[in-house]
Amino acid sequence: MPGKSKIHSLNPTIKIIMSFYFIVIVFFANNLITYVSLFLLCLVALRFSKIPLKFFVNGIKPLIILIIITVLLQLVFSTGGQTYASFWIFKITSLGLLSAFYIFMRFILIITISTLLTLTTSPLAIAYGIEKILSPLKKIHLPVETISLMISIALRFVPTLTDEAMNIMNAQRSRGVDFGSGNIIKRIKSLIPLLVPLFVSAFKHADELSIAMEARGYSPEMKRSKFKSYPIEHNDYIGMIVILFISLMVIFLRN
Repeated sequence: MPGKSKIHSLNPTIKIIMSFYFIVIVFFANNLITYVSLFLLCLVALRFSKIPLKFFVNGIKPLIILIIITVLLQLVFSTGGQTYASFWIFKITSLGLLSAFYIFMRFILIITISTLLTLTTSPLAIAYGIEKILSPLKKIHLPVETISLMISIALRFVPTLTDEAMNIMNAQRSRGVDFGSGNIIKRIKSLIPLLVPLFVSAFKHADELSIAMEARGYSPEMKRSKFKSYPIEHNDYIGMIVILFISLMVIFLRN
């Protein structure tokens, strides 16, 4: 989502590094105070991004089944502490409730920070950041520019292929294909009329894009200049200081 917030203006390289660093910190948190601290940091970042909360809720919806299953498994199979209820091999204990809460918080924090990164950073900026992060690997002759170009193209065509998938599904539904009924085997078989034309369309896009790039003289071996640069500014330093402070606090306060 385009914007002029302080989160949007961060250097993409620094933003990607801070996002992955935050995800690592999440796994160091192991008590209520540390998780609340990380959650408050997420809320502050969301406030500065000026993006409506519904977009982050939409980012959680596709994974809600996975979150519920994982939380329930932690709830009934984690033993220890006071037992509140038991049935057959399942027990609900104080440690199980605590573990389920921690797993739930980890999912929410990781999904939120990942969604924040993708909503406030354009595909080209993400490719730029990844290229800068991987630039030391040029010494071992890794094609860093080609990898970053592949990532930017993949991100660019996600909405295009999503729209085409919806059009194909609507066309198949008009021909009587039902994608939502029947057992799991029947549902998988019903996806074949969707996947085949979608793959054909994807290869067609790839062929047209390669021809267009060759017509414009693109060569991965040649040194390329950047249309837009992303200097490190004071907001980037502030962000690094804040997340470093939070990480030290989490390490200090963890059990």
